[in-house]
Amino acid sequence: MVNLGAKKDELDTPCLLVDLDVMDGNIRKMAEDFRGMPAKLRPHVKTHKTPIIARKQLDAGAIGITCAKVGEAEVLAEAGIGPLLIANQVVGEPKVTRLVNLAKQCDVTVAVDDSVNVKHLAEAARRKGTRLNVVVEVDVGNNRCGTDPGEPALKLARDVTGYKSLNFRGLMGYEGFCQMVVKLEERRPKAEAAMQKLVSTRDLLVDKGLAVEIVTAGGTGTHMISGRYPGVTEIEAGSYVFMDARYSTAEGLEKFGHALTVLTTILSVPRPGVAICDAGLKTVTFEFGNPVVKMQGVEYLRPNEEHGHLKVTDAKLRAGDKIELIPTHCCTISNLHDSFHCMRNGELEAVWRVAARGRSQ
Repeated sequence: MVNLGAKKDELDTPCLLVDLDVMDGNIRKMAEDFRGMPAKLRPHVKTHKTPIIARKQLDAGAIGITCAKVGEAEVLAEAGIGPLLIANQVVGEPKVTRLVNLAKQCDVTVAVDDSVNVKHLAEAARRKGTRLNVVVEVDVGNNRCGTDPGEPALKLARDVTGYKSLNFRGLMGYEGFCQMVVKLEERRPKAEAAMQKLVSTRDLLVDKGLAVEIVTAGGTGTHMISGRYPGVTEIEAGSYVFMDARYSTAEGLEKFGHALTVLTTILSVPRPGVAICDAGLKTVTFEFGNPVVKMQGVEYLRPNEEHGHLKVTDAKLRAGDKIELIPTHCCTISNLHDSFHCMRNGELEAVWRVAARGRSQ
């Protein structure tokens, strides 16, 4: 049991720290950005997986919350958070059944890119006696999920409107391939080209008589571009709430501070220039590179399962010392920990459970 009011160096490690002042500032700054944009903000919960943070984002002006999985949506719905967008395909009997059950309880929208899946969703919703909200995902260059722009998207949208148990709400695209392009002048044309594919598809659907309420896209790295593109109605940014070392290399995001760190203890200083900490593969994620050490003269070199190897060039470390690491990917590291240790003015103010941790189904 952690005592509220504890100082940082009194906490057991490894653990995730959230600087509440920095996080609240990030939420406020993004909300201020969107007050001057035609699009609205629907932040992605996959970054933090925690209802209390989602509530803070809604209170700051977000129009709803984006989820990656049905499991995340279920956690948020239990906490009374919504409306919800599942920005992913929900495929297979178990998940589809859970989805239509959820649709009876809250306002939820799901993405589709396949006519067979559309039929399955429609039949399940009909049997459940509900009407399921749907957006058609358009591949705008991410080469992941999504139907092709133009006529293929029109055909799928018509399939959706052919079922009384489905409610066609619009289109979704994601320009993920350019989120972290370092130079803003290089990122902008890539994002705008992706949005042109999405909005021109909307124009085609409208021309053919379909009502398109939602055109949803974007992320933290492109929110300032896609959020201003004519025809885009909402942006699904997520990482801004914590910010990470990888995203902070992208121009235009300098105002967002690092709210999330890993507190780790030095276990051993076996020889000059080397230190070992207790944050390894089971504590930190590495898909975007090694974490950044928040101490001059110390570099994180490589992990083992339970250990991190540090290079020490201009610092004095002893066994028992505690240091902080800035993760390179905040979205995946949240899923490794049971809770956030929330700090303000150097003291532990709260411990928040990462309620949707492991909800990958």
